[in-house]
Amino acid sequence: MTLSLNDRAQELAARLVAEADAVRVTATTLPGGTRLIDCGSAVLGGLEAGRRFAEICMAGLGSVSFTPLVFEGRWLPGLTVVTDRPALACLASQYAGWRLDHDDYFAMASGPGRALIRAEELYDDLDVDERARTAVLCLETRDPPPEALADYVAERAGVTAADLTLLFAPTASLAGGVQVAARVVETALHKLHELEFDVERVVSGFGSCPLPPVSRTDPEAIGRTNDAVLYGGQVDLTVDAPDEELEALVPRLPASASRDHGEPFGRVLERAGWDFYAIDPLLFSPAEVRLTSVPSGRSFHAGGVDVGVLEASFRG
Repeated sequence: MTLSLNDRAQELAARLVAEADAVRVTATTLPGGTRLIDCGSAVLGGLEAGRRFAEICMAGLGSVSFTPLVFEGRWLPGLTVVTDRPALACLASQYAGWRLDHDDYFAMASGPGRALIRAEELYDDLDVDERARTAVLCLETRDPPPEALADYVAERAGVTAADLTLLFAPTASLAGGVQVAARVVETALHKLHELEFDVERVVSGFGSCPLPPVSRTDPEAIGRTNDAVLYGGQVDLTVDAPDEELEALVPRLPASASRDHGEPFGRVLERAGWDFYAIDPLLFSPAEVRLTSVPSGRSFHAGGVDVGVLEASFRG
């Protein structure tokens, strides 16, 4: 892999800072030189801030656009995600796979900086040898990262603090809702990886997902954003694999393959004592998946949108 994920993300982050006022984000610099970009904590942020947050998270190897979605005659605002480098965009970069827990500061970290830190076994299965002088991480949190945290991340990434950019937004914000919904293709890729399928064989991904209403609290937002993907996310993957392999695989991919499927995610999480690891990991995937074989051109489909659960979740 010759693309520099972090260099690409750094360029997009610089464009976001240049238009900070227009998209209602703020950029500040810590004493050590780390740049912080607040997309929805102390600022209002917005849909465009979330869209750019998501594209930075994918290192610019995926594009996000807004679109209306219609399910059973019901109109919902939504988004689409497209990528022709799904393994790199969605897993090497976008996946929130690093539990950033240091000196009483905690956040789930995503973005291409993870490919420099390589704290996850996931990278053993990806063709990634990231080399960059800058690092970009995206944090789902309400709390601005302190300087000690920035220094720790920079050291782990092998860059100076001045060459580190940290974007952050809480789940209960417009930008936070967008960036989670934009993970719809990523959840399908991660499910494939969990099922021990070689994700490098996925040659393109297209997904759509409804945008959850902004929530009053982060716990409520966690429920709604997950429900948007689990019960409203639709993904089409083009895969270099034979028909028989895809036909056997596709029923295992949608969220409906999980024993925890069928009710709003907030209730599932509450029943699990707010412990994500007590929830069936097979739940975290789109509502509906289609796989198309490159060799044959045939498609295989499983799952479906559940409008009832979406409405129950989004009503609050």
